[in-house]
Formats: sequence, C-alpha cells, structure tokens
Amino acid sequence: MDARNFTGWQTEQNNVWRPLRLLNLYRMILAGLFLVLSLSTGDIQPLAEHNHRLFQYSAFAYLLAGILFSFAIHHKWLRFGIQVPLHFTADLLAITLLMHASGGVTSGLGMLLVVSVAGISMLSPRRIALLFGSLAAIAVLGEEAFSGIYNHFVATHYTNTGILGATLLFTAVISNMLAQRLTESEALARQRSLDLVNLEQLNEYIIQHMQTGIMVVDEQARIRLMNESAWKLLDTPQKVNHRPLFEVSLVLADQLQVWREGLETEPTTFRTSKTSPDILPKFARLGKSKKNGTLVFLEDISAMAQRAQQMKLASLGRLTASIAHEIRNPLGAISHASQLLGESPTLDPADKRLTQIIGEHTQRVNRIIENVMSLSKRDRAAPVLFDLHPWLHDFIAEFVRSEQLAEADISLVPDDSTREVRMDPSQLHQVTWNLLQNGLRHSPKKAGQPRLILQTGFSADANRPYLDIIDHGPGISPEQSLHIFEPFYTTEGSGTGLGLYIARELCEGNRARLDYIPVVKGGSCFRITFADPRRKQRDIE
Repeated sequence: MDARNFTGWQTEQNNVWRPLRLLNLYRMILAGLFLVLSLSTGDIQPLAEHNHRLFQYSAFAYLLAGILFSFAIHHKWLRFGIQVPLHFTADLLAITLLMHASGGVTSGLGMLLVVSVAGISMLSPRRIALLFGSLAAIAVLGEEAFSGIYNHFVATHYTNTGILGATLLFTAVISNMLAQRLTESEALARQRSLDLVNLEQLNEYIIQHMQTGIMVVDEQARIRLMNESAWKLLDTPQKVNHRPLFEVSLVLADQLQVWREGLETEPTTFRTSKTSPDILPKFARLGKSKKNGTLVFLEDISAMAQRAQQMKLASLGRLTASIAHEIRNPLGAISHASQLLGESPTLDPADKRLTQIIGEHTQRVNRIIENVMSLSKRDRAAPVLFDLHPWLHDFIAEFVRSEQLAEADISLVPDDSTREVRMDPSQLHQVTWNLLQNGLRHSPKKAGQPRLILQTGFSADANRPYLDIIDHGPGISPEQSLHIFEPFYTTEGSGTGLGLYIARELCEGNRARLDYIPVVKGGSCFRITFADPRRKQRDIE
C-alpha cells in the first residue's frame, strides 16, 4: 500500500480531481436549469426579473464554461492549481451576473456563491481560500453598489449584502479548516492502516517462520490456523484449515481433549513416525471463554534434549576427571604386573593364559575410561550446511584406504532429493566411521556384492534428509535392538558397549537422530536422520 501526499492545492492525484469533477457537474446542472428556465415562456420571477436577456446569455455562457471545464478535467489540459482559480472565476462572474439580472441580492441567487466558495476553498490552501472568500464578498458588494449608483433597482440593500459577504468569507475560512482537518485525518488513518498492514504482515511472517509449531483450533477441535513449522512437525499438507484435528494427529487430539476436560495431567511427547523428532505439545486458551478456541504450541524437544545432554556430559566429565586418576593408577599396576608375570620362565601354559586374560581385560577397562573421557571432553557441535554427496565420496575414499578395502566393498546410492544437510562434519565423520567399522565386522565378503551400502534419501514422514548405513550381516534381534544404544551394552566379549551410545550422543548434539531399522531380507540398517536444514547454527547451539 503506497502512502499518498495530499497537499490539496497543486497535487494532481485522483483524490483531488474527483471533487473538482463533482463541483463542475453541479455547475453544469445549475447552468442548464437556468438556461432551460430562461427559454421557457412561463413566468419565472424573480429569476430574470431585471434583465431577461442578460440572464439567458449568462446561463448559456455558464453552461458552456462547465462543458469546457469537463474536458479540461478529463484530459488534464491545465494543472490542478491553475484550473481551480478558473473554476472559481467562472462561478463568481456567472452567479454575480445572474443575480444582477434577477434583481440583485434580494433574488437570493447570491447564496449560490456559498456552495462555490465552500467547494473551492476545500480544494485550496488557506491563503487562497481567504482570497476567494474576499473576492466573492467584494463581488456582491460591488454589484449592489453598481446597481445603487445607476438606480437599477428601486431600493438598495447594503445590510443584506454585507451579511452575504460576511457569510461568504466565513464559509471560505470554515470550509478550508474542515478540509484540512479531514485531510489530516485521512492521512493519519492511511498511516494507521499502513502500520496495521505492516504489523499484520510482520506478525504473519514471524508466526510462519517460527521454529515452534503454532496451531489454532476452535471449540470443535477444527484447525483454523497452522504455521509452516507445525505442518512440517506433524507431516501434514499445508492446506489443512477447517479439518478436524484428529485427522491430522489422533494423539494430539486426545491430549487436547484431556486438557480441555481439566484433568491434571502433563502433556506427553509423541512422534508422527519412527524417525521423526519428539514433539511436546502445550495448550493455552484464547480468551476466558471455552468457545474462543485453543492455541497449541508444538515444541521440537531436541533442543531441550541437547541442553540436558550437555549438562549430563558436563557432570560426566567432572565425575570422570575425579575417578580416572584413581582407577588408571591401580589398573596400570595390574597390567604391568601381568606382563611381568607372563614373562616368567617357570610359569606353566595355563597360568600364562590367565595372565593374557588379565592383560586383555585391563586394556578393555582402559579403553572404556578413554571413551568416557573423550565423550565428556568432546567439542561442542558446530553444525554447518554442506553438500552431502561430495563429502561422502571423499569419506569413502579415505575409509577404503585406511581399512585396506576394495572400492567395490562399499557402494554409495545417492538420492538427488538429498543434497544439503546440517551437521558438524567432524562429528559426522566420527559417527559414520564407527558405524562402518561395526558393519565390516558383521558383514562377510560375498562375490559380486558390496559389504556395505551407504544410501541417502529424504524422509517424507519427518521432512528431513537421512543417511542409511546397511550391512549384510545376521542382523540384530528385536530384544537386542531395545538396548543397543545403552551405555556399556555389548553383544561382543571384547567390546566396550560405548560405540553406538557415543554415536547417538553425537547425533543428538546436532539435532539429528540415529536409529536402528530392521532389514527384511537380513542385515542391519542404521539411519542418521539429519536436522531440518532450515534451522540455522544458532538454533542448534
């Protein structure tokens, strides 16, 4: 909406040409009526009482001027500031002559100047309006003086003429003041309207681009408003207004019903799919009446989980730092003693085997301590937006060289819909490296078949990109899959049980998820579901 500068005088905007056009239409109707009356054969007194021919010619000239002014306004032959004085001059001359031809001020035609002065003054600056009012007063006084000097009428009426002149001057002042007040009010209303429009657009932009999902539902639990984050979190089409809430999310509809019934239960988190983020709803009533509807906030609790995770890691770091020294010193002594005992020539094979077991388990305990310390001291996530496919090509080449594999052992299946992801590249490197090493241990070599498959895609359920690491091993039982991400849980005798736990912690520090997905044809699939690429680094931190 464009702001308009209405000066009321030399501006050529449509909002000032229109009043001038209406004033000219009034002029043409008035002149036409006088001309028709002057051409009629009946008695039209007091009109044309003193000079019928002058009245007729004046009316004709007045109508002709109105017609010319009509073309001048339509085609804007002259500037607005020039046309207004010409219109007033035509009115002043024509009405003064018509008034004189009808017997002077007693004919009452002088009052027609009030309309002209009022209309022209509303379209003029204050000084010009005062000039027009003064000229109109001088014109009626001059007409009366001229008639008295030449004895055109039986008597003169200077009192009535003075009152009419004062009325014209007062009309000019009042009309101009009212017009300026109206102009200021219109400008203020226009500015307020513009501010309201801008505020509405700002509010709509803020609501639509908030990371928090926002919904408004009425008393019948029908969706009235839903921002972009809400329909992404709930994995719904964008146009869901006026649909029942239970069609979008039955779990959310049930929690809303429980909240409306006033039961003292805290909202619980839920997911729209297995790989979607955990959503925590919050409800607030719009107004005091229950019929006003409900405001629903949908929070992706990954940010809260990240903060809780950072607090947990900080506590773990303090705990690890306090006990690592106390554990590693006796552990080192045990390891050194077992090595010395194993080098004794008098030790029989069974005892040597026992010393080897002692050495292996001391090394395992040492690895557990190192893993816990590295987890608690890891750097804070620094997510960036980068192209996943080139990164994967470089990563696979590095992994193949490090593990001395053939290029055919690892297959990359890229999906063009998954290009940019948001995560800390170094931490993604650590997670993917760990998952590939686990897959190599369980995936046997088969001719013509890659041992590992890396597949990218875009999850329609979670509206997020993902990376799958698939192996052809025996897979994981349903019972084991419930515990594989728990710390110190392992299915191998030599494992520490911290690899997948650390991998998931690194993912959650980037607002990503690491999930195990069973493979129907055998094998295992670990899926890294990345954070929403729209979320900037400051949102993740």
